[in-house]
Amino acid sequence: MVKILQRITQWIGPYKRRLYLGFVFSFFQSVCIALPIVITAHGLQLMLDDYYGIKTLEVNIIWLLLLFLVLSIVGRFIFSYLKAIVQESIGYEITADHRIKMGHTLKRVSLGFFHKHRIGDINSAVTTDLSFFEMMGIKMIDVVVNGYIMTFTMILFLFFYQPMLAFVAIGGIIFSTIFLKLLQHHSRKNASYHQKSQHQLVSATLEYLRGMAVIKNFNQEGIAARNIQEAFQNSKQVNINIQKGFGAFNVGHRMALKLASVLLVFVAAYFVTNEEMVLADMFLIILFSFVMFDSVEPISDATHVLETINRTLDKLESIENTTFIDEEGKDIQLQHHTIQFDQVSFSYDNRPIIQDVSFTIPEGTTTAIVGPSGSGKTTLCNLTARFYDVHKGAILIDGININTIQLNSLLSSISMVFQKVYLFNDTIYNNILFGNPNASKDEVIEAAKKAQCHDFIMSLEYGYNTVLSDGGSSLSGGEKQRISIARAILKNAPIIILDEATASLDPENETLIQTALEKLTQGKTTIIIAHRLATIQNADQIIVLKDGKIAQKGTHDSLLKENGVYRHFINIRQAAENWELTT
Repeated sequence: MVKILQRITQWIGPYKRRLYLGFVFSFFQSVCIALPIVITAHGLQLMLDDYYGIKTLEVNIIWLLLLFLVLSIVGRFIFSYLKAIVQESIGYEITADHRIKMGHTLKRVSLGFFHKHRIGDINSAVTTDLSFFEMMGIKMIDVVVNGYIMTFTMILFLFFYQPMLAFVAIGGIIFSTIFLKLLQHHSRKNASYHQKSQHQLVSATLEYLRGMAVIKNFNQEGIAARNIQEAFQNSKQVNINIQKGFGAFNVGHRMALKLASVLLVFVAAYFVTNEEMVLADMFLIILFSFVMFDSVEPISDATHVLETINRTLDKLESIENTTFIDEEGKDIQLQHHTIQFDQVSFSYDNRPIIQDVSFTIPEGTTTAIVGPSGSGKTTLCNLTARFYDVHKGAILIDGININTIQLNSLLSSISMVFQKVYLFNDTIYNNILFGNPNASKDEVIEAAKKAQCHDFIMSLEYGYNTVLSDGGSSLSGGEKQRISIARAILKNAPIIILDEATASLDPENETLIQTALEKLTQGKTTIIIAHRLATIQNADQIIVLKDGKIAQKGTHDSLLKENGVYRHFINIRQAAENWELTT
């Protein structure tokens, strides 16, 4: 338990001083809680002495005791307030810091990281796990550390009255700690199951919600719900098992403390009987025995939570400490934008995708990449943007290996337009402005006009202030595509990558988007992945991939003269595009 508390303390980093200051305030709060009992017992003894004629009780003594009583009560709440304002917000502040840190981390890892870690797990880490730490991390420190501070403060008072009583109280703490250690072992064993069940719950729920359209289409609600029902059942069973094992150790812990309380009263009575302690002090001990362990009893509940926090920190640190893809990159401003692939090879989990590929894209020219599905077209684009690192060979821009460039520097020179467009749950204006946050309103509108989307935006009730639903689902595919092109135009990067930007569009939208793409790519170094003849035939060079290797390379006209993959591809496309109904 101590190691976990130390780990939490280390994790909160710059807020440690406030945490320690809170412990100081907790100590003085504990003193103020104990003082009224001491003052009351002392006052009772003075009354007894006065009653039996041993010593007259003076009025000024009564007022002095009353003043100390009031001061201790007021002090208790003052120190409680001071402890709260320095400690309780730490969890929220440090969690915000770590969420931002995770955002920066996830931005700088390779896309392979997201293949190894399911989106549900990452989502659970950033939301559920951090929220759990936010709500429980500092609270558990308060329960354990401040709880023991309260108890040991009262033990210090017992030492003042009778050391033997203090040793009885310490004995109760020692025996309760034995049960807490057993409880901690049980919790450590089950914490991983609990965390796994929670992640399974989140992942199953996300999968069910995201696949709802497919589920309804095939009328398979029952089958699809099976995973989420199993996740619910598993979570329930894990929690039940944890509680069953928790009960016995919790009872032992609390029983040790209660027996210590009873033993304190018996020992105090023994000392009074042998005239080693006055009756008023016995009254003080009785009151102490009722309250001194109250702050330690909840620690049994905290033990399992601390083990869960420990597992949570393991997961959070594994994400935060992930190696950045540009760990040793430098901030290099590219002056020219010729792209060169030099014997590049790349594999996904030992499955070769790109094999010994070499070609050059001169600055300001357009290169189209074609080939059958799975030939590595999109992978080449991802490698150019350094979403992944090549396994062999090198990719150079302006003669500089991109592995030596920081991602921010590299991506500032690249704009990508994907087939699957994602728009944020924000206004259309802000979605376009995402391409260049420093752009003016006129520049945003001009980019929208070039992307052929200004007219349809102005036809909406709120125009550019229209708030899009999550992912931009309230717009058609062509409308989303044009907004993404407007965003890329606004960025005005010298390198443009188009990954199937005109696929699956109707002829009208394709014409509009083709016009927008011409505006976007004018004078830029451009890589196009496309299947449509109109998109690729005017490219300065065409790279034909097959099985991860370059099968052909040349212009549209030169490749048509060759009896190869490209001519076969064009014949199939023309047959598909020129089909007609017959009767």
